[in-house]
Parts: sequence; C-alpha cells; structure tokens
Amino acid sequence: MAFLFGYCQGGVEKRWLRFGTVVRMKPLIGITGRQFPYGEVKDSPEVLSDAMVDAVLVDYVDAVLYSGGIPVHIPMRVPPEEIVNHLDGLILSGGADIDPAHYGTDADPDLGPIEAERDTFEIALTELAIAEALPTLGICRGNQMLNVAAGGTLHQHLPDHARFDSPANVEVHSVSFDADSTVGATYGEQLSVNSFHHQTIDRLGEGIRVVGRDEHDSIEAIEFEGKPIVGIQWHPEMFRRQDPIFDWLVAATESG
Repeated sequence: MAFLFGYCQGGVEKRWLRFGTVVRMKPLIGITGRQFPYGEVKDSPEVLSDAMVDAVLVDYVDAVLYSGGIPVHIPMRVPPEEIVNHLDGLILSGGADIDPAHYGTDADPDLGPIEAERDTFEIALTELAIAEALPTLGICRGNQMLNVAAGGTLHQHLPDHARFDSPANVEVHSVSFDADSTVGATYGEQLSVNSFHHQTIDRLGEGIRVVGRDEHDSIEAIEFEGKPIVGIQWHPEMFRRQDPIFDWLVAATESG
C-alpha cells in the first residue's frame, strides 16, 4: 500500500513517497474547452437537449499524453483562481472568435460566433497564467487570447486566410521564425502549417514579441519576454503526430 508522504508545487518537482522511494509525478497540463447544448450532439435524447456539455477535443489530450504530461480538462464553471495553482502547464485551445468588446472595438460585420462565458472565463485564467509565468501554449484562438488578455487587439477578419476546404492535417502555408525564439529553437527556421483562422493579432499586448510570420507578414507566433508562454496561430495537434511544441510545454514545467 502506498501512502502520500509529502507534496510540493512546481512542475514535475511534485513528488510522493511510495515504499520509501521518491516518485516524480508527470506534470498536469490544463486544457481549456467549450460548452454547448447536448442537443447539438447527433442522436442525443430529446429530454437532454438543453443539458450543457463541457468538452475538449481529444487531439489536445493525445498531444499532451504523447509528450509525457497528464492532460486535465478545465470546466468553465471552475473559478480560475482555484485551478491555476494546481496546474503545471496550460493549453489555451482553439475555438470561436473573441468578443471585440474585450479589446475596445466594435464588431466587424464578418465577426464569427462568440461565446461570452468562455471569453470571460479564459481572460481571467490567462491573466493569472501570465502573472504567475505558468508555462502556457496558446493555439489559434488561444494565441489571440494571450494577446487580448495582455491588452492587445486583433484583426477581426482576413478574407481567404482560413482554409476549411482542406483536411486538418494538410499544410497550406509556411511560417518563418526568429532564430533566438522558443519556436525557432523548436522548429528551426521555417515550418509548413495548416490554417483555420480568419483573425490575426494586430496591436501587441504588453510584454509580447512577435517571433513568427507567414509569407504575407501576418503574425503567426508570439512569446512573452522572460516567461515560458508561447502562442501559435496554427493547429499542431491536428497533424496527429507528436509535435515538438508539446514536448517544449511539458519540458517547460520542469524549470517552473
């Protein structure tokens, strides 16, 4: 029988004693998701059509598992301040457009659907992650969320930028990286990526630097100065292979 002897916060420095041997625990990587009515699920029972589902895509889960972490879905009803200190790392996942009211701009006619409760939850969670320098990876919407939470703005619509006519694992354009950046060290000088976003970062938030751009000079990758926080505009988890950016995130918890 194993007994919990001691516990400390700080990435994979979490530990417990099992039969006198110190065991290092895998880092817990929180993943944000979205809520929607159960009635949107095919063949769901009518009586449960108004029940809410809180879900995360399995691709994110697999990516964390493949890289050696333990994925933890973060339900939106959990107060951000009560969950963030239990996490070793964070993935801000993709999804709907962010309400431009959060960065002081009127809605563009081509703005997509927004999810107000998710916006409020993730802005609070992201602000805490930034303040505490929690190792964080923002993907697509998550990249934009990092910028908005830091006081930046977005281009609300770039025609033909999203490529929903291509399968998720098809590379449709390239991104070039700064050599002295985390993504540059992870991927090299250039990477071919997919594209499922019609918005991009406009004015940068506080403490952010641009470290990756596409061939049209659109911002595709950002990092926070002096913090293990990275945002990328493509979806690496959709290539269904172990991607090195998830390896980076898990490894970043070791030095937290």
